[in-house]
Amino acid sequence: MRVVSLVPSSTETLLALGVEVVACTRFCEQPDITHVGGTKNPDLDAIVDLAPDLVVLDREENRLDDHDALVAAGVPVVVTDVTDVAGGLAVVDQLADACVVSAPERRVLPAATVDRRAQAFVPIWRRPWMTISVNTYGAAVLRHVGIDLVDLDTPGAYPTVTLDQVAASQPDLVLVPSEPYEFGDEHIGEITAVMPDVRIVRIDGQDLFWWGIRTPAAISRLAAALALPPTP
Repeated sequence: MRVVSLVPSSTETLLALGVEVVACTRFCEQPDITHVGGTKNPDLDAIVDLAPDLVVLDREENRLDDHDALVAAGVPVVVTDVTDVAGGLAVVDQLADACVVSAPERRVLPAATVDRRAQAFVPIWRRPWMTISVNTYGAAVLRHVGIDLVDLDTPGAYPTVTLDQVAASQPDLVLVPSEPYEFGDEHIGEITAVMPDVRIVRIDGQDLFWWGIRTPAAISRLAAALALPPTP
């Protein structure tokens, strides 16, 4: 099957499954594969011209209007929707089934063993500052390795917050991912100016937010990076 993937996590997973990915987005980190725009602004005409057997989209990553336009053009589509660790594993089977290839044996992840749980704030954007909610895949991954999100009492999956709000919640950690925003030392300084005693940990944003074939190893890497010291 000739597949177009408009989801970075799916592109990585499809390639690991041996699927022929004929096009992907510019965010998929696959320079040798034809790019057809971004996740939110794909070149629909270019996709249709490729006459793919399947286009892979994601409920959160892609727009409903683009899904509907592809369907109207007669292009077969499959939509993923991953919000927890179990879904991050199951999506490998979903994509394998959709592409009629064999999936690897699914790995059952043991619960993390920690001396204590910690409360963390995870910034994903600034101006305004934004974070993730408890209902996201990233939050589920952190829960699996013994880290809970601070309660900021804000609606939505990716709420806007202020650093004063975060400071009032007294996080043990601020986990700074490498994406989707590239936080520099000056941005870390903005956080520590408000929370001078908080522990800052830089983490791999792909391991936190990309699901699928990388989920088991990503969880292992994050667990090692975020190992909590014993309670005094």
